[in-house]
Amino acid sequence: MNILSVVPNEKTIYVAGGCFWGVEAYFKQIAGILSTEVGYANGKTEYPTYEAVCHENTGHAETVKLVYDSHRIALEEIILHLLRIIDPTSLNKQGGDVGTQYRTGVYYEEEADKAKVERLFKAVDPNHTFVVEVLPLEQFFDAETYHQDYLDKNPTGYCHVQLHKAKEPLLGLPEYVKEDAEALRQRIGDEAFEITQHEDTERPFTGEYDDHFERGIYVDVVSGEPLFLSTHKYNSGCGWPAFSRPIVANAVTYERDNSLSRERIEVRSAHGDSHLGHVFPDGRPDMGGLRYCINSKSLRFVKAEDMETEGYGHLIPLLDEEA
Repeated sequence: MNILSVVPNEKTIYVAGGCFWGVEAYFKQIAGILSTEVGYANGKTEYPTYEAVCHENTGHAETVKLVYDSHRIALEEIILHLLRIIDPTSLNKQGGDVGTQYRTGVYYEEEADKAKVERLFKAVDPNHTFVVEVLPLEQFFDAETYHQDYLDKNPTGYCHVQLHKAKEPLLGLPEYVKEDAEALRQRIGDEAFEITQHEDTERPFTGEYDDHFERGIYVDVVSGEPLFLSTHKYNSGCGWPAFSRPIVANAVTYERDNSLSRERIEVRSAHGDSHLGHVFPDGRPDMGGLRYCINSKSLRFVKAEDMETEGYGHLIPLLDEEA
C-alpha cells in the first residue's frame, strides 16, 4: 500500500555503483525515492557521450541522480541500500564491468551529507576497506534518452544488481523463530499478546512510551526487529506513541482496516507480522505530516547505550540523522 508524505521535503544525492541501468532500476523500487535519472558525473569533459565514457579517458562515473523525500527516507537509508547492491571493496569493477566509469561513489551537493555518509561508513566498515568515493558533485550530465529507465524498456537487458533485494528487509534482523501462541503470551503478557496478535488497542495515555523521549530505538516486542527511532518520535497529544516514519521504509507493512465506520491504514511489523497500530495524515508538517500511532505494548525500547550489546550497534549512526 502506498503511504505518501503530506509535506514532501525534496533532496538530491548522486550514487555510482557500476552500470547505471541496474542501480537506477533498484532505487526506483524504494519508497521515498521521488525520481531517478542516469548520467555521467565528476569527469574531465563536458557533455560526454556513452561511447566516449566507455572508450575514452573522460574520467566520468556512470551515476544515478536520486531525488528523494527526506521525510520518508533518510540519506543514511539510501546509502545502506547502495551498500547492499555493490561490492564497496572493489575498485573500478562491479559485476562483469571493469573501468573507472564503473567506480563506486556518493556525490553530494550539501556539505552536511559528507559527514552523514562517512559516519555510516565508519560504523559498517571499521577496518576501512571501502573504496567508495565520497566527494562533492562537480558536474552531472544526463545520459542519452535510451539509457533512462533502460530496464523498464528492456526487462531482459543486462543487470549486475539483484533487483529482488529491494523488497527484502534492509536491516540485519535478530534470529526469530515464531513461538506457539501460549509461549508467546507467557513471554510478552496478555495485553501485548492481544494487541500484537489480535489487533487490540491499549487505552490512550496508559502506555509506558506515550511520554517517553529517551535516545534509542523501538523494536517489535514479539520479534525484536527494529521499527522506530527515538529521533522520529514526537508528542502528538493523541495518547499513544507517535512517530513521523519507521526506521526504514520496509520495516513495516500496511493493510486496509475497515473495522470501524471509516477506513484506516493498519501498520504491522514486516518480519514478525505484529499489529502495531495505524498511520494517519495528521502529523507534524515539519516532520512529513504523518502520524504513526503505535501501541506501547507492541514495542520494546532499547537505550542507545545498550544497542551495541543487544545486537543493534550497526544502527547507532541512524540516531544521528535529522528527524
